[in-house]
Amino acid sequence: MKACVIIPARFSSTRFPGKPIVKLCGKEMILWVAEICAKAVDLSNVFIATDDIRISNIVNQSGFQAILTSPDALTGTDRVAEAAKNLDYEVYVNVQGDEPLIDPNDILKAIELKSKYPESVINCYCSIAKNENPNNLNIPKVVMKENHDLIYISRAKIPQSKNNNKDQIYHKQVCIYSYNNNDLNKFLNYGRKSRSEKIEDIEILRFFELNINIKMFEASKSSLAVDVPEDMKKVENALKENHGL
Repeated sequence: MKACVIIPARFSSTRFPGKPIVKLCGKEMILWVAEICAKAVDLSNVFIATDDIRISNIVNQSGFQAILTSPDALTGTDRVAEAAKNLDYEVYVNVQGDEPLIDPNDILKAIELKSKYPESVINCYCSIAKNENPNNLNIPKVVMKENHDLIYISRAKIPQSKNNNKDQIYHKQVCIYSYNNNDLNKFLNYGRKSRSEKIEDIEILRFFELNINIKMFEASKSSLAVDVPEDMKKVENALKENHGL
């Protein structure tokens, strides 16, 4: 299927202003992510959707294509939906600009699964590592059916056992999503954040209100996101290890 990647990149993040262009190992984070995406779908099919000319200038100077979007976009998915109106693809993959350690094969998997399950939105997950705290509110946790359909996603530690099982395995969202035009148009036309989406500050919850199923798949490897400045060091260390820097 004809697919592209759109990376939403907002400058004025509440928790970390200017996050997309913060430098990790000397390179802006948005470029780390864009280069991974280009390995999956080719550079010509990678777009950065941003409301900020500083981000736009950096990605354009590096050979990527920026699409300027409204500063009033409610979420990254709203920004992707706005950018998609200027494009013509069958599948749109949203890769968050703060995930510089994802595997390009997982982007390809998201495209493949959207083709297999066209009525579902596709999203990625991985296990929470032993050195990560499942109580961390910056990490959205997912609970799935046995067929990998999403039941719920929360910043709370779920699922929670009443027996306080120390061996409980928790799973977290990895921000790779795939949609089609119908999914994106419905999402954007909803016009506001849903009640649970607003409480949790997790945009994918809006699809529940639209009665669109969410199919999860496991990432090929664990991922680390840069949610707050304190995350930069551990992500830089992982980049150095992965790239021999």
